[in-house]
Amino acid sequence: MGTRQQSDCTVDTLYYDGACPICSAEVKRLSAQRRGSLNTVDVHQLDDAALPARREDLLRVLHLKRADGRWMTAADANVEAWRGTPWYWLIRCLRLPGVRWVVDRAYAWWANRRYAKLYGTDDTVRS
Repeated sequence: MGTRQQSDCTVDTLYYDGACPICSAEVKRLSAQRRGSLNTVDVHQLDDAALPARREDLLRVLHLKRADGRWMTAADANVEAWRGTPWYWLIRCLRLPGVRWVVDRAYAWWANRRYAKLYGTDDTVRS
């Protein structure tokens, strides 16, 4: 999947790990649902000068920069990325009290395992 970048600050920008097949597949589905209302950026396609944060941090968990300039990471970024899609009504349930606690821990566990498998490290996910 190609990287789409726009300088337009009126839409959110999702930074993802294009080397991760699961991440790439989700971004492909998400892009089809959002139909141009979300910039998607494969972190591997950016040179160091264009990175908005450390490459390692961007590869460890999803990062979403909202159009208003606020940043979201991990499960928060994932849920926000689905805003405006037919699935958002269901996905936003992942941020309900109680459910959030479980989802955040599950996401951190999964992100850590995914990163270790792709990049050969077991460091704890920082988000």
